[in-house]
Amino acid sequence: MSIQLNDLALLLDVAERGSFSQAAAARGWSQPQVSQRIAQLEDALGVSLFQRHRRGAVPTPACTTYLESVRRALGELDQGRRAIQGAPALPEARIGCPPSLASLVFSPLIAALAESHIELVCQVDHSPELMERVLSGRVKVAFVLNRPTITGIQLEVIADSPIVAMAAADHPAARQTSITMAELAVLRLSPQWWGADAEALIQLLRQHRPAHLPLHSNQPATTACELALEHGFVVIAPAITMLGDLQAGRLVQLNVVDMPTWHWEVMMAYRAGKRPDVARDAVLEAARRIGVQWREEIARIARICR
Repeated sequence: MSIQLNDLALLLDVAERGSFSQAAAARGWSQPQVSQRIAQLEDALGVSLFQRHRRGAVPTPACTTYLESVRRALGELDQGRRAIQGAPALPEARIGCPPSLASLVFSPLIAALAESHIELVCQVDHSPELMERVLSGRVKVAFVLNRPTITGIQLEVIADSPIVAMAAADHPAARQTSITMAELAVLRLSPQWWGADAEALIQLLRQHRPAHLPLHSNQPATTACELALEHGFVVIAPAITMLGDLQAGRLVQLNVVDMPTWHWEVMMAYRAGKRPDVARDAVLEAARRIGVQWREEIARIARICR
């Protein structure tokens, strides 16, 4: 059997989705059709490509090695197709981040790379899904939050943001040099659900908050910002998600003297292959420069708060 381009695209799709049935549904095929095509491809290559189990299919080491060549080949062919159709034949970098980081990450990166000879494709998803996309090659660089190490993925911390209380500049609490958790707990208050540690914060606030006052948590960061700027709430969230409003003075970081310290790590996730990748490396270098600016600004705002 000769190997067809459609077979390679199918192989990549099954590997990315981790499921024969999902790859079949995307094509309008039956699951046995996909299984048959993959089995024929395995016969042609002389190796097993997937470990089958009830929940899906996991690429074998041989498949993972082969996929690197498959992605390059399909990418080159797609770039050639776009070139002859009049589309710009520039290297493409698909990047991703959670919704809470979209405004923080995408705009500065696009602005920083506006004149470079690459094209960015920006996508949003949750951090675990983005890590899977990086591993499968669908995303070159993902900006994720507090993720554990995964074999095959490089993780690089570019910002370490404290969890802080913030209020609009004209809020009475913004004029106080310091405030306690007990004083904070009786205000119009809404903590952002930034991760598992948010539950510990909510329980701590409930110890001080009168029983008749509800405690509304929120997501994403844009909701927290609107609550603070338009509805008079004090919000508790990662400082970095509100960086633009803090820089502009629309929001003020409150000095809560007895609040425990929590942090939010913003990480870059990428596959560090041996071959040069112009688009990936351009994104990484631009993001590192932006990360330096984030860290400097977070430190400056913290000094003002103290």
